[in-house]
Amino acid sequence: MNEVIIELEEISPKEFFGAQNAHIEILKKYFPKLKIVARGNKIKAFGDDDLLEEFDRRLKMLLTHFVKYNKLDENVIERVLTSQSSDDYSTSASSGEVLVHGVGGKLIKAQTANQRKLVESMRANDMVFAIGPAGTGKTYTGVALAVQALKNKEVKRIILTRPAVEAGENLGFLPGDLKEKLDPYMQPLYDALRDMIPAEKLAMYIENGTIQIAPLAFMRGRTLDNAFVILDEGQNTTHNQMKMFLTRMGKNAKFLLTGDPGQIDLPRRTISGLKEALLILKNVEGVGMIFLDDKDVIRHRLVKKVIEAYKSIEHVD
Repeated sequence: MNEVIIELEEISPKEFFGAQNAHIEILKKYFPKLKIVARGNKIKAFGDDDLLEEFDRRLKMLLTHFVKYNKLDENVIERVLTSQSSDDYSTSASSGEVLVHGVGGKLIKAQTANQRKLVESMRANDMVFAIGPAGTGKTYTGVALAVQALKNKEVKRIILTRPAVEAGENLGFLPGDLKEKLDPYMQPLYDALRDMIPAEKLAMYIENGTIQIAPLAFMRGRTLDNAFVILDEGQNTTHNQMKMFLTRMGKNAKFLLTGDPGQIDLPRRTISGLKEALLILKNVEGVGMIFLDDKDVIRHRLVKKVIEAYKSIEHVD
C-alpha cells in the first residue's frame, strides 16, 4: 500500500480541515477506498497509486482555492471534487468581494462559483440571464448587484418585476389597493431588499420611485433607462411578454433575467418566453447566460438532500 503526504504551509490546518475535521470527512466520502488521516499540519492518504494520484490532484486544487479565497465550505469542496477543471469553480478574486454592507453589518457577497460567475457576467454584459432552481441565490445576488450599482451612482433607480401569473386576471378580486394585492406576490424581492437597505431608507426609495416593484404588465410602453432592472421568475413569461420586456431597455441600463425552466406555471401548450429567449439570444454579443445548479443552494443543508431525494423519485417516474 502506497502513501501520499501533503503538508500545509502558511495555511491554518484548523480552518482547512473544518470544525471537527468536517472537510476531511467529505474527502473520505469521495475517496472511500483510501485511508485518509489528518494530523497536525499534514494530510496522509494510503491506497492504490491511481487513487492517490487523483486525491493529490484534487487536494492541491482545494489548497489553491483556499489560498485564493481564505475559506472552504461543503459547496466549494463538492464542486472542486466533481469538477473537470478549475474553470468550473474558480473565478476572479474581485467577483468574491463584498457587494453590499447590509443591515446590521451583514456582508453580502456571492457565495458560490456560479454566483461569482453571475457577478462577473453582470459586470461584462448589459443583459444577463441567470438560470437555475429555487434557492441557488440568483435573485438575491442580482438584487445585491442592483443595490451596489445604486449606491455607486452607476444607475438612478432599481426596477424589480415579475409576471403575475399566479394572480392571473384575479387581482381585482383581492382585497385592498394594488400595492397591498401585489406585496405578498413580490415578497421575495422585498425580503432581499430588507437585508440590504435599512427600513426607513427603503421606504423612502419606494415612495420616491428610486426603487420600483411592479408586475410585468406595468412595464408596457415604458423606456427603462439609467436603471438596473431585474425580471424575476422569467420562466412564467409568454413570448409577447418577454419580447415586450426585452425591448424596454434604454440607455445606461442593466437587465438581469432570472428563472427556473423546471418550474413553469403557464397554461399548457403556452411556450415559456424565457426558454425561447435563451435559444434566440444565445449567440448575441453583450448577452450573458449563467446556469446555476443544486451545488449553489445556500439554504439549510437538508434542502440539498430534499432536492436529491425528489430527483430520484422523479427519475424513477
